[in-house]
Amino acid sequence: MHAQPDTTPAIDMTPAEHAAKMAGYIDDGAQRAMALGNRGPIQLDAECKLHPTIVEAYWRCGFYVFEGVVGAAELADLRQDVEETLAAAPARPDPNSSPGNPSAFGGEYAKPPYRYAKPLSDPYGGTDLNNGRHPIAMQGPTASSDAPEWTVNLLDGNLQLMDASLRLYGHPGLLAVAEAILGLDFVPYNEVTFIKEPGLGPAVAWHQDGTTHWDAKDWNEGAHGFNFMTQLYDSTPANCVWALPGTHKLGKVDFKALAAASGSDQLDGAVPMMCSAGDAVIMNRQLAHGSFANTSTERRVTLNAGFFPRSRVLNVATRKLTGEEVIYTADRIHERSRIIQLGIDARQQRFPEEAPFAYKPLVGEEEQNRWNKAARETLLKDYNLRDMFI
Repeated sequence: MHAQPDTTPAIDMTPAEHAAKMAGYIDDGAQRAMALGNRGPIQLDAECKLHPTIVEAYWRCGFYVFEGVVGAAELADLRQDVEETLAAAPARPDPNSSPGNPSAFGGEYAKPPYRYAKPLSDPYGGTDLNNGRHPIAMQGPTASSDAPEWTVNLLDGNLQLMDASLRLYGHPGLLAVAEAILGLDFVPYNEVTFIKEPGLGPAVAWHQDGTTHWDAKDWNEGAHGFNFMTQLYDSTPANCVWALPGTHKLGKVDFKALAAASGSDQLDGAVPMMCSAGDAVIMNRQLAHGSFANTSTERRVTLNAGFFPRSRVLNVATRKLTGEEVIYTADRIHERSRIIQLGIDARQQRFPEEAPFAYKPLVGEEEQNRWNKAARETLLKDYNLRDMFI
């Protein structure tokens, strides 16, 4: 049996005291965030090309908040699917799960769908977990006496767990954004849901997502792709992801030096990615980012879906966060990319009035990737075993 490591600094602080300590930082960060000029609706021209001012703001800041991406009916579907999925979660993780990765039993799936953490903890900060990409620990208060021992903080494999999430994956506006940023042949990364329950949600220590291409001779500010983060509830400065604008251009960030200069985990110059329910953020995976323990009264549920430039994945040999060594062949990329077309077809069945996105690498293969009962078992089930990490 493996114990969950206690990595959060031992600070005698109640959740209310933590929230009060964050108040001034939150106010300053929110003002900086609103002055960046990187939020608004998805704007496409007649040829479905992304407006150049949006592209400029994304590359300048490292993220962009797309407002009003998900309508009321779709938002209701997504929320219902999340609630049903969480209702099926065991009360605690598998006692034989590994340190830093406490997951529930897989059940019908090869990869366990539920990830747990201690309430208001920081499971990764200051450890060697996740290839050591979380070098500093976040300050965490002691959870209230009536808090559960564990809280679900992540769902793995959104697209097989929730049909509404599969339909969102085929969103024509979001896929047009992916094409504009990464090229016609963009490829998938993975899809997870972050759960930050009020008074329970753990911190995610400051980090950068990319692992493979930092030392590449042709490294650039887009080498590790991006994540979409679609918000099912209002994402507030107290519970949302924070980022250091522009750090995606700088290479590897020295978080220990930044924390020392700032005097705490409240890094100077950071901004919160504030969103309303139905908004979706595009965030460069090289951007320095993290989130604090959720001592607020507001819940955050974020659906993540990541994408890469194909040239950064094809025939790349790498080590996943679990330590597994893999090579991403053309066949593997093609098989994993079929899920994009599956999502497009599932969405078209739910929203037939909407013009579907044409995913160029699979044009002509639409019939082989129709959404139906057979595809659920033969193509979608355990699809996340073919996730790609760089």
